[in-house]
Amino acid sequence: MNNNPLKQLGTLGQSIWVDYIRRDLIAGGGLRRLIEEDGLRGMTSNPSIFEKAIADSHDYDEDIRAMALKGKGTEAIYEALSQRDVQSAADEFRPLYDRTDGKDGYVSLEVNPHLAHDTQGTIREARRLWAALNRPNVFIKVPATAEGLPAIRQLISEGISVNVTLLFGLPRYRQVTEAYLAGLEVRATQGKPVKHVASVASFFVSRIDALVDPLLEKLIVQVSREADLAKKARGQVAIASAKMAYQIYKEIFGGDRFRKLAVQGARIQRLLWASTGTKNPDYGDVKYVEALIGPDTVDTAPLETLDAYRDHGEPKARLEQEVKEARRVLERLPELGISIDDVTRQLEDEGVEKFNRPFDQLMETLAQRSSRHLTRAS
Repeated sequence: MNNNPLKQLGTLGQSIWVDYIRRDLIAGGGLRRLIEEDGLRGMTSNPSIFEKAIADSHDYDEDIRAMALKGKGTEAIYEALSQRDVQSAADEFRPLYDRTDGKDGYVSLEVNPHLAHDTQGTIREARRLWAALNRPNVFIKVPATAEGLPAIRQLISEGISVNVTLLFGLPRYRQVTEAYLAGLEVRATQGKPVKHVASVASFFVSRIDALVDPLLEKLIVQVSREADLAKKARGQVAIASAKMAYQIYKEIFGGDRFRKLAVQGARIQRLLWASTGTKNPDYGDVKYVEALIGPDTVDTAPLETLDAYRDHGEPKARLEQEVKEARRVLERLPELGISIDDVTRQLEDEGVEKFNRPFDQLMETLAQRSSRHLTRAS
């Protein structure tokens, strides 16, 4: 197992997490094996993952039946099921959390995705979920929408650890770091400890190329100077964006403002690479893992990407290679008629909807199963 590429990522300063949760993985010992054999250091979830886990299995049927017979509504049933899974996973990761002094070993649970544009609603729900989960090694996921930013600041100031999700653009990433630092500063000013407040900023990667590549491909078929530029940029915009985000991270968390907080025990807000599964079959299946390996980062990958990397990954610190080229890729997009700000705005809007749809589908599934159990019981 010493030659396991997944384990080798840790020696390069990167923590590998899995973007997946399901009861049988936890109860059947699969999660523990991933921790022990692959060096897995955390777990993320989202409404789409829970929708698949509950809709595609019978692992939850007995709990659904019991709660339906007690008159529980669909959202209450969902919360009970998801919280139980997150708590169970967090308990599996707890020894790692303790061993790393709170650096790793986290499991994330998202606020209701319909609250993405509701600051106060997000704050209320995050507080409630944090209290209900009652584990130090959990993150409450809050989207990096304009309305999410003040919620992040407030929650951090209250000592609630936050996974900032649905982050696509560099200007918004700066705003996310500002919200985190401001929250810590409020807490420090109040004389409250900052040592155990944790956060990651989940920068979504492959979705950027999934949106930009088709725009570039339209230019590539033309015989022009733009065609050559487009060819060089195809499949590179997402990685270029992530590399520049890391440069911003180094600037901010290497600066005086954070240094004053670090003296009090504050933690850096690590960049987490999300959406690292390859969507384009033309690209290698570990493309977005290989390119973004670097110190003090996290990569959360779906199970199939973990399996692929275990099989043929080639770990090497590449995150700070070709940074000038990455900057140039982004700088030349306007010459191709592409606004990266428009792209990331569209991705944020679509990202919220991509979580709303499976959440609503899950509510429908739970309603149907609850109704079926009630009918059988009558």
